[in-house]
Order: sequence, then structure tokens, then C-alpha cells
Amino acid sequence: MTVFTVHTDLLFDSKKKEFVKDISIIIDGDTGLITEVVERKNALPDSIHSPDVDLRGKVVCPGFVDAHTHIFLHAYDEAPSVVQKRDESFVERIVRAVNHCRLGLMAGYTTYRDLGSESMKEADANIRDAINRGLTPGPRLFVATRVIASTAAYEPRTENHLGGTCVPAGCDSADGADELRKAVRRRIGHGADVIKFYADYYRRVMRFPPKQQHPYIPSMRFQPVDPNPDLVVFQDEEMDAIVSEANLAKAPTVAHADSKEGILAAARAGVLSIEHASRAGEEGLRLMKDKGVIFVPTMAIFELILQERFGKVVENLQLAHKLGVRLACGGDTGTFPHGENAREMEIFIEAGISVEDTLEAGTVGGWEACGGDLCGRRFGWFEEGCAADIIALDTDPREDPKALRKVSFVMKDGRIWKQDNEPVDLFSP
Repeated sequence: MTVFTVHTDLLFDSKKKEFVKDISIIIDGDTGLITEVVERKNALPDSIHSPDVDLRGKVVCPGFVDAHTHIFLHAYDEAPSVVQKRDESFVERIVRAVNHCRLGLMAGYTTYRDLGSESMKEADANIRDAINRGLTPGPRLFVATRVIASTAAYEPRTENHLGGTCVPAGCDSADGADELRKAVRRRIGHGADVIKFYADYYRRVMRFPPKQQHPYIPSMRFQPVDPNPDLVVFQDEEMDAIVSEANLAKAPTVAHADSKEGILAAARAGVLSIEHASRAGEEGLRLMKDKGVIFVPTMAIFELILQERFGKVVENLQLAHKLGVRLACGGDTGTFPHGENAREMEIFIEAGISVEDTLEAGTVGGWEACGGDLCGRRFGWFEEGCAADIIALDTDPREDPKALRKVSFVMKDGRIWKQDNEPVDLFSP
């Protein structure tokens, strides 16, 4: 058994939500688990010898968890999603995903919850397994494979649909309780860790096709103020069927919802988390609090696409925090660049949420959003039996607004992937 110790002089305890001093973490290198967390009483020597790791002088945190990512997407300001799905080859998108996973890990994100394969079928599960087998570096992935939505509710659509869509199908479409139970069973059978469904979406998008849907066709003139509102896509009994079937398989259920009606329906159905929810308002947030639903607000993408009402989105996040809604950090990463994941936590802090609460939402909150004990492994805090996911920041986030981007050390499952700002043996078995 290979045992070594990581020494720190300033560490964030995500369970206590406190910065603590003089902690050493003993790790079993074979299992990748923490075996003991020790508060030192005596001074350490100036020099620490291998295999022990000296992180004194840095701010040590549990590995970050991005609770809403898409490894097969790159930034929308490079290409709209419909163009990526239509024009980029399967191989190119796999290569991009491998690069995205490496970037996320090097940014200190040791876990990704990847919520939809974006027209890549079950390839997210394949990437997950390749990472788990040590074939390529990346975060620990919890994947949804294809998302579930009602017929014609979510799929990218174009005006030229003769002979079928020209864009690869992205979701597992189903209608009615029985068909939706089958859809959940298909997702489980294809290796999904989590079940994601759309509670609402732009169902009537073809009335007024937006420019981002049809990048080669100008937007329609004389559009109404809100031409494509989010509309609920499932009846209550259909959402209930999705959640209950996922529960049978011990898989957490995640809902995309941004309309008040969709948020209320998804919360009533008993989902683990709701994504986006920018229009929840007090009624929606209070129901989420009462039902124990985790709120993943995806602030980073809203900052980019909703400039005109981003202030309202921030107020919604502030109210959620005030009401005690459980928060997890996930920016919809991929719609903006992987590697810049920390923008989500930065927005939390800029909105007035304390650094401590934000870091807890980006670690323990992320573990809970991935399913908690359903994950099969504990991560996001420092305790005996937890995964040895350890990162180090060069500056203190309580003092430096950009500290969360200054990650100079990354360990995942007891293996060092980045040290002194340099990658370490990324492709060694």
C-alpha cells in the first residue's frame, strides 16, 4: 500500500464552511481515498520529501465540482450549437470533448456532471469510461447520455425538414407515462448516471425562428416581445413517471426548467435538481426549498445571453440564497469555454454570496447534485473515506477576486495531475 501525506497551512473545510490552519491529509495512493485528516500541533520541517506533498503557502480546497456541463459543446461565440451538431464530425467532437475534459481538470474541476450529450448519443458515457480507465485525463464524469423530452419539444429544427432532420437527433423523445418509463429504462440501459428531462422549452420555435436556430437565415421581422417563451412540455403525470422510474434504478433526476410553470411542476414531481430556473420567483424558490430541490442557476451562461435581464437573474439567485434553497455551482460550461468554469463561482461571490458559501456550493453541493451517496464515492470535502480530490490556489479567494482561476495543483483520486502550474504525466497509465 502506498501511503503519503499532503501538508497544508491554510485549507478550506467545506463541511464547516471555514478556512482552517495546519492540516495534514493522509492518503492511500492505491485506493485514492483519504485515510486520515490531522490537525498538526507541532511545526513541520522546512523541507518535505517525496512522496509527501508540501502545499504550505497555498490555499487548499477540495476539488471543484461543475454541476452543469456539456463536454461536446464549445463556446457559442465560436459556433451556435446547431452548427456544431450539423457541421462538425463525430470524430472532431470526440477530440474536442477530450480536450475539454483536460482543460476542466487543469482548472481544478475534479468532477463534472455532464447534462446531455448534445446529439452525440451515448458517447459521453464512453468518454466517462475512458477517463475512468486512465486512457485520458479529465474530471470524474456523471453523465445523462441523451436528455428526455416530449415529441418535437427539444430537437433542433430547421425549415427544411423534407426527408427528415438535417441535424442529428439529440434527445430521447417520448410521450405518455408508459413511453417515458421506457425512455428512462433506455437511458439507464445505455449507461446514464443521471436522468435529465426537459420540463419546458421553446416548443413553438418555428413560429418565429431565431437567428441562433437558423444561422444562415435572417431572423423574422416584426417579432413579438417574447416570440419563443418556454412552455411546459409534459403533463404532471408524465413527469411523475420519469422520476419514479429513475428512482427504481437509483438514479437521480434532473430537470431543465426556466418558466415558473415548469419549475413548479418539476419540483412537485420530486426531481433532485432544477437547472436554470431564472424565473422561479419566490413561489418557485419556496417550493424548491420545501421539496429539497437543488438549484443549479447556470449564471455564467445567463450572463452571456441575457444581458438585458441579467440583473433580474442575479436577484433570483440572491433570493434563493436568502430563502435557504440548496445551491450547487454549474455554469452550463461548454456554452462558454471549458477551463473558465470558475466564472460561475465568481458570479455567486459578486452577487453577495460569501466565499465560504460559494465554495461549499461548488464542492459539497456539487456532490449532492451528482446524487450524493448514489455516486458510489464521496468527494467534495476532506474526511476519512472521501476521494483524495485536492486542489491548491495561489491566492486567497477572500482577498483576490480572480483566485479561483489561479489553480497551481490538482490531485484527483490521490493522483497528481498538475503541480507548480505544470501538467504531470497526463497520459501515463
